[in-house]
Amino acid sequence: GEHGTVGTVSAAPWGSASILTISWAYIAMMGATGLKRATLVAILNANYIARQLAPHYPILYTDANGWIAHECIIDCHEFKKTANITVEDIAKRLVDYGFHAPTVAFPVPDTLMIEPTESENKTEIDPF
Repeated sequence: GEHGTVGTVSAAPWGSASILTISWAYIAMMGATGLKRATLVAILNANYIARQLAPHYPILYTDANGWIAHECIIDCHEFKKTANITVEDIAKRLVDYGFHAPTVAFPVPDTLMIEPTESENKTEIDPF
C-alpha cells in the first residue's frame, strides 16, 4: 500500500538504488565527448603502466603489439613459487606505501589487476 513496506529497490534486497542515479548523473555531466575522452585516458593510463612494468613483470591479455584494454593484469604466480610472496602480500605492501590496493586474484588467480582511472595523471601514476 501507500504507507506499506518498500520492498526491494535494487537487484539486492539491501542494495543501494542510488547507484543508478550516480551513474546517470556521471553520464549526463560528461556527455558523449567527455565519456569518450575519459575512456581514452583510462586506456592510455593502463597502457602506460603496462609498458613501464612489462620489462619486470609478465602482463596478461596483451594483443600482438603488447597493448591492453583499460586494466593491467600482472601475473605474480612466480613470486609465490620462488619467494612464498602472495598477491595479497603485494597488495598489502602497496597500501603500506599509500597506494590503493589493486584487485587481487581476479580474473586470474595469483594476479594483480591495476585499473587506473581517467582522473589519474602521470604525476600520480609514476610513483606507483
